[in-house]
Amino acid sequence: IVSFQSNHEGTLVDLIQRYGCGDPADPEKVRGLIINPGAFTHYSYAIRDAIEVAFAPAIEVHISNVLRREEFRHRSVIAPVCRGQIVGLGATGYVLAVHAFALELGLM
Repeated sequence: IVSFQSNHEGTLVDLIQRYGCGDPADPEKVRGLIINPGAFTHYSYAIRDAIEVAFAPAIEVHISNVLRREEFRHRSVIAPVCRGQIVGLGATGYVLAVHAFALELGLM
């Protein structure tokens, strides 16, 4: 598990490419990406493109229920290239995403 946080779009793209793209046999690579893109959810085609070309599948997580918030927050440009989306369950959403990948990888 590699955990990181950044408020900079380019840094997030670099990290997705570093850990989720390239040779899947490389021990530095990950088998799944869990991302809370925050406000980038609504407009970051750079993050979307990085996830789309990654071999590692992604799950988009939001702590709040974005569908109960302002209308502009209802659209995600990231979700269509993700394996799934978890919203509104607080920090438990991250645990559920890890659980989903563990099941998918046969670790549970």
